[in-house]
Amino acid sequence: MKLEDFDYDLPQGLIAQLPARSRTASRLLHLDGVTGALRDLTFTDVVDLIAPEDVVVLNDTRVIKARLTGRKKSGGKLELLVERVLASNEALVQMRVSRPPREGTTIAIADAFDAAVLERRGPFFRLRFESCDDVFALLERHGAVPLPPYIEHHADGADEARYQTVYAREPGAVAAPTAGLHFDRELLGALHARGSAIVYVTLHVGAGTFQPVREHTIAKHEMHSEWYVVPQQTVDAIDAAKARGGRVVAVGTTTLRALETAGAVRMHAGVGETNLFIVPGYTFNVVDRLITNFHLPRSTLLMLVSAFGGIHNIRRAYQHAINNRYRFYSYGDAMLIERGEAE
Repeated sequence: MKLEDFDYDLPQGLIAQLPARSRTASRLLHLDGVTGALRDLTFTDVVDLIAPEDVVVLNDTRVIKARLTGRKKSGGKLELLVERVLASNEALVQMRVSRPPREGTTIAIADAFDAAVLERRGPFFRLRFESCDDVFALLERHGAVPLPPYIEHHADGADEARYQTVYAREPGAVAAPTAGLHFDRELLGALHARGSAIVYVTLHVGAGTFQPVREHTIAKHEMHSEWYVVPQQTVDAIDAAKARGGRVVAVGTTTLRALETAGAVRMHAGVGETNLFIVPGYTFNVVDRLITNFHLPRSTLLMLVSAFGGIHNIRRAYQHAINNRYRFYSYGDAMLIERGEAE
């Protein structure tokens, strides 16, 4: 398949710059991947759509303040985006700078501390933060929330609250698992009262999620690797749901990728790295239903949902969403997709 197979034209005005007035106030487009049927709903309708015998799986990663500014000793400005915390005083970062610093040099960050450039790893740099014994605490003091590049305002206090799920607890992500932004505690409580099991995985979304696909032939694209954990409690809940005829509802593409990685042969608990690249033709082994936002043209996430709901169904659903002025991307509206037949 070619990159242009996953292209579409989106009016600039449909890119959501701010979240809805409340988490559950978003719209919800329901797509049946088998029949192709579409329904326009509100997000609170998920309580009726998810059955008591289903299991809902959420990604409990927490967004860190991963964006930093600084300068080289020569005075040149730079911007850092932390990809991954490696140790108590080390991190892997992307660096936006006119001329990359050499290994062994020191850079000044946030006019508050220095970092040594230890090595370059492809598009990333490994840094050691001087006089630091807790990178997460340092980022909390000096960093900023790393909003996606298509959101045009600088992150403020409102973004610190709304670009984070209400159930986030494991720090490490540099982008939010945005499907989860639509859930508040009342809606989660309603699902629990209905009898649906609610369990968690952790997948720390990396800076690579912002990177475009540059290969014309998508089979040549290499996914960035992300750290994940699937607990035994989650595996047990999925097995129990399947045994009683329930379905596995993944909230977000990150949750889906973690589950499909852990269930590639047989569903099992574990910790690891995943660079699973899902495109049409992929056979899903675990997830039956997917709650997700609307994704960028030519992105790996659009390829994933096309594999899940059917490429033709997704094209038609996106055009329907555009015609009906749904809000797109991280702060936008949502879809609930029933898995379709493999294409």
